[in-house]
Amino acid sequence: MQKEVLDITTEPRRLDGRSTKWTIIAAIIGVIGIVGSYVVASGTDDGMDYLLQTYLVSFAFFLSLSLGALFFVMLQHVTRAGWSVVVRRIAEAIATNVWLMAILAIPIVLGMEHLYHWAHPGAADHDPLLAAKIGFLNPSFFVTRLVIYFAVWSILAWFFYRTSKAQDGNGDPALTRRMEVVSAPGIVLFALSLNFAAFDLLMSLDPHWFSTIYGVYYFAASVLLFFAVMPKILVWLQMQGLLKRAVTVEHYHDIGKFMFAFTVFWAYIAFSQYMLIWYGNIPEETEWFLKRQTGGWTAISLTLLFGHFVLPFLMLISRHVKRRPRLLAIIGVYVAVMCWIDMYWLVIPEFSPGVARFGLLDVMVYLGMAGLYSALLAWRLGQAPLVPEGDPRLKESLAFENA
Repeated sequence: MQKEVLDITTEPRRLDGRSTKWTIIAAIIGVIGIVGSYVVASGTDDGMDYLLQTYLVSFAFFLSLSLGALFFVMLQHVTRAGWSVVVRRIAEAIATNVWLMAILAIPIVLGMEHLYHWAHPGAADHDPLLAAKIGFLNPSFFVTRLVIYFAVWSILAWFFYRTSKAQDGNGDPALTRRMEVVSAPGIVLFALSLNFAAFDLLMSLDPHWFSTIYGVYYFAASVLLFFAVMPKILVWLQMQGLLKRAVTVEHYHDIGKFMFAFTVFWAYIAFSQYMLIWYGNIPEETEWFLKRQTGGWTAISLTLLFGHFVLPFLMLISRHVKRRPRLLAIIGVYVAVMCWIDMYWLVIPEFSPGVARFGLLDVMVYLGMAGLYSALLAWRLGQAPLVPEGDPRLKESLAFENA
């Protein structure tokens, strides 16, 4: 259903000088987090090891945000969606941050022996299972795969951002068709690369355990995080006097529907993985969950069950909530926190069975990475209009109305 097209020609659609201001503020926060992380880690005996472990948590978290945004951009093109045009530039900018994540992957590569048991020299000598997997789980091939993953994501993200930005100037419909054509094979490459990246970066922390839907689990978490973050960014921009007419409650409503849908999808995949392993009751498979259901991890597991599914489900099921931008943004922040806890739950039990050791170091590492990520995002948003002004479906997006 459509309504009368809104006139946004006189509405501010650029960050201009505000981009520099927020880039500097975010960068300062990032530096404080980085320095603080080193200081806190230096103050304990095993601080440097835990620094690398919690670094992987935040790395997986922010990488998932960029990957969720990249999927959203390709999905909109491959389906020729019109409603999302006015919010797509934000997603394009978030997706390009995958370049930053490629750089931030360097500490993981340098410290892989401290994170991954299979990377230890001679680890497979007395372990028949590791010996069988050594052709795949070895440092050189691991690095090669990471390079391939980030090359695929970076090329795709940059292609959509640059092509969309070029269309601002000429409004050429051929550029839209080009992005649609690339999106179909792009989604296939995206699915394969994300799936194997989840295996490599997270699942291989325990090389004796595996799940065929682990990559789908990470995919669901990635897209959910993106839709949780979007309302916050849009509300913040509108509080700065930007996009007040371009982005309406109709767009928030659809973003809220996606957030609700992927909350359910994440829970479905999480339950499917758990139920099959619980029903099979094979010691080699159940060990992974036992680490996360004993000691201090029991409370974290219950937090994810109720806090990551039940509460968001109840909060987002109402149409009223989805059409209240600030309320939706608050819920989105809450869901994003749950997504971080989910990454924490995936990583840290491998190094700290029975003890959920959340502390100041986790906070500082998160602040450091969040600051750098936000600084680059603020700078990127300042390089182009916040709306794809040359997109032929812009009018359709401005006139969009839910039934």
